Amino acid sequence: MARITFGIDHFLQTKQDKTKRWGLVTNDAVFTHDFIPVRRALLDNGFRLVRLFSPEHGLQVVGADGTLMAHQTDALSCLPVFSLYGENLRPPTEVLQDLDGILFDLPDVGVRFYTYIWTLSYVMEACHAARVPLIVLDRPNPISGRLALAEGPMLDESQAASFIGRWNMPIRHSLTIGELALFWQKERFDDTLDLSVYKVQNWKREQFFQNLGRPFVPSSPAISSMETLLTYPALCFLEGLNVSEGRGTAFPFRVCGAPWMDVLMLAKAFNDSGLEGVKARPFSFIPSEGLYKNQVCRGIMLHVLDAATFRPVYVGLYLVGLLKKLYSEQLQWANYPTHVNKTGARHFDLLTGTPRVREALEGDVDQFLGQIRDLTGVEDWRTRVEAFLLY
Repeated sequence: MARITFGIDHFLQTKQDKTKRWGLVTNDAVFTHDFIPVRRALLDNGFRLVRLFSPEHGLQVVGADGTLMAHQTDALSCLPVFSLYGENLRPPTEVLQDLDGILFDLPDVGVRFYTYIWTLSYVMEACHAARVPLIVLDRPNPISGRLALAEGPMLDESQAASFIGRWNMPIRHSLTIGELALFWQKERFDDTLDLSVYKVQNWKREQFFQNLGRPFVPSSPAISSMETLLTYPALCFLEGLNVSEGRGTAFPFRVCGAPWMDVLMLAKAFNDSGLEGVKARPFSFIPSEGLYKNQVCRGIMLHVLDAATFRPVYVGLYLVGLLKKLYSEQLQWANYPTHVNKTGARHFDLLTGTPRVREALEGDVDQFLGQIRDLTGVEDWRTRVEAFLLY
């Protein structure tokens, strides 16, 4: 397999003015191909980094989900770090004015409700307002860039815009972060933002992370394994219910459970559904934090057998419908408080991007299970993004 290199590797090889003052949006989950931290590689190559910016979970990628992150000083570079998950989600103009450009290099997991892409959206707005050039250093989409695998629902901006989904797009978007930036440059800024993207080399759209021959580095505390990359888009919906998604265990977003479930019944019902590319096994666990802390939760663990046929959003919504069918008296909607949604209200709607899914679930559950294909449609997504595909 040809050597895959990232946007940062390409950027380091090009002739750049080393006297420019750069800001860098980054965290400890991104490296060069040779496994050098991005900010260290830039400094070692003579670039004049003067300020770092960090997203949710902080520069060290250890902050708990939804927890405010403070400004800090980076021990690796001794540079100041301005938090973009604190008092500000969008960098203020005065923090950008002394910079000649912003570099953006963060990992993505290919899912709308993962917040790093919305940090990008705010950085784009800030750079546009301050007239500061923005350079996105691209990385592969770890759950592949096949547009045929994109899954909705499409986000309804009028009813479900939030920091886990600001703009109209599907849940599984099948783009790289650089392609998203180019798409938003046209759709949101009418090409008036000074934006450049440095491409990944030798990546093919159909490749998943496990095909890249790269060591796995968690992009956030709960994305803890390659398997989690695949199941996260399915089980994150559980955050909006009184069901554990495995936070506080070694298997976040790979398990589903609650004290009132029957492991054998749920596993059999799930496997009898004929869902493609995935099987469940009975599984019990005790979370050390969060929902049902220190209580035995009974449920299932998902195992993806074929990433190319597995449809995580469809499977996740099917599982929610199945839980309602089996546990209609116990299953309830739940709030999910975070720094950006203090009450945690309407979290399920914000995850799905529309109240339509919840409303359908509150009706006839068998009818809902038959509607999921329609609910997860992506409308004209391929047509809207085709002109911005880089690979």
